[in-house]
Amino acid sequence: MKSWILLLGAGIALGYLYTAPDSCQGRCQEPYNEEDECHCHPGCQRSHSCCQDYHKHCGEGAEEAARSRDGFSSSRDAITDEDLLDLSEQLYQADHNKAHPTDITLNPQHQATPQETGDQEDHSPQPLYKYVNEELFSKPTYASFIKLLDNYQRATGREEDVTTEELREQDNFLKEVMKTELMKKLLAFLHKKNRYGSQQEFVADLKEMWFGLYSRGDGEQDSSGFEHVFSGEVKKGKVSGFHNWIRFYLLEKKGAVNYFSHNFDGPWDTYPDVLGLQFSWDGFYKEVGSAFIGSSPEFEFGLYTLCFLARPGRA
Repeated sequence: MKSWILLLGAGIALGYLYTAPDSCQGRCQEPYNEEDECHCHPGCQRSHSCCQDYHKHCGEGAEEAARSRDGFSSSRDAITDEDLLDLSEQLYQADHNKAHPTDITLNPQHQATPQETGDQEDHSPQPLYKYVNEELFSKPTYASFIKLLDNYQRATGREEDVTTEELREQDNFLKEVMKTELMKKLLAFLHKKNRYGSQQEFVADLKEMWFGLYSRGDGEQDSSGFEHVFSGEVKKGKVSGFHNWIRFYLLEKKGAVNYFSHNFDGPWDTYPDVLGLQFSWDGFYKEVGSAFIGSSPEFEFGLYTLCFLARPGRA
């Protein structure tokens, strides 16, 4: 049960992050959604609404060609649902840097109904966090993670300017997380499944996967996986991404985030837990957000990476 909810939380947080809105990569056979800019289900050809790369990714033979190109076409190398369940439990057990129950005290207050999540009303007058043991933040993976959070312009459509210092901070974070048992377990699994031949290859891919820039609109290199998931963005006047408890706590402490309510609270009395919540960030609203609470940076980083590699795109 815990595995399913952990993976659900990872899926919610990743959302539609890695698939460009005008691409079919990872979207073949998905249900029709009128909000999509273009479509990737088989019926899109009849309605002439397919994305331009539909045939590349979803045409006859495209899926099999992709598997062969990526080097894991054999059933032995496939990552099954059972693999995901088992490995997510292993990663959970290996999260030695997670918060203990005494490290965090939450004040969830109002639980919103589905009708209330969109009303943008503050139903909780007090902050979400009553107490956090900030000694957690001195741990190497936490400290290197926190340094990355202020490296981004939150508004989409504005080109990111990545400095030399920021590149060093990225490398330092990757170095610290790769020291952990959790990330070593993930690499061992991916190596067994013929995804990576060495740690150097894996780290290089992690850097591109999480910190490589892409466009969320207007052709500007204005976003990255790390910015979207962990730091948060503002797109069309609404908060996009922003799924990290540390980021939320630090901004709430500064008065930049206002907690409104929660619509889901995980069933556990230990960490990491999962919380669905509503909040505003300098006046920009997040209607349905989700976050692991109390997990270490490497736990989220590792679990989201696993989901992205095993079930790329919207899958």
